[in-house]
Parts: sequence; structure tokens; C-alpha cells
Amino acid sequence: MKNSWIRKILAGLSFTSVLFVFQACYGTPQDFGLDLLIEGQVKAENTGLPLQNIKVSVSNNSQYAYTNQNGEFSFYTERTENIALTFADTDSLQNGLYVSKDTLLNNAAEKVFVSISLSESK
Repeated sequence: MKNSWIRKILAGLSFTSVLFVFQACYGTPQDFGLDLLIEGQVKAENTGLPLQNIKVSVSNNSQYAYTNQNGEFSFYTERTENIALTFADTDSLQNGLYVSKDTLLNNAAEKVFVSISLSESK
């Protein structure tokens, strides 16, 4: 009976070890350094003050970030030849209503800083 328990424990440890080695070799995604850090700041065109809660999104996928109280944002996305960014006001009640703006980044390096001014809707 004691041999039976020892065999079960050893079999379980062996199986777990095989799964661990497989996961380490084949199961984890590899990072090839193709990520792009996009940082920036969004300000009001007429006052130059930072705008909070502006949604900054990459048009070809579902990645987005919101600006903080200083109008700053940052996120990583996949580096491609052309990256279309959209800046949209999501809380018109808090800081007024601003017109959405699109911009295109061409052949970006590893890190990009984007400074955008949004005009107030009339």
C-alpha cells in the first residue's frame, strides 16, 4: 500500500515537470521588441490647459487610454507602419465638449510623444 502512494506521488511530480518544461519552451508568447510606447498630452486649443478624460485610441484595434488630470496618457501598442490615433471627448459635462481629432503616425520608433490640441465645440 505504501508503494502505491509513492508511485502516485512520483507519477504526479513527473507529469507536472513535463508540463512545466513544455510551458517554458512552447507555451509562453515571445516578445520580439515590436511594441511601441505612445505617450502624450492633450490640451485645450483656446486656453492651453490640459484636458482630462479624453479617450485616446488606436483605430485598427481595441487599445485605448484616457488622459489623466494633467492631460497625459501612455500605452503600448503593436508597432506597424502606420498607426491611426483618435482623440475623443468622453465627458462633455465635466470640461466642456471638444471636437474629436484623428492623427496618423508613420514609421514610428520605439517611443513616440504626441502633443494634441483640441478645439471646443460651438
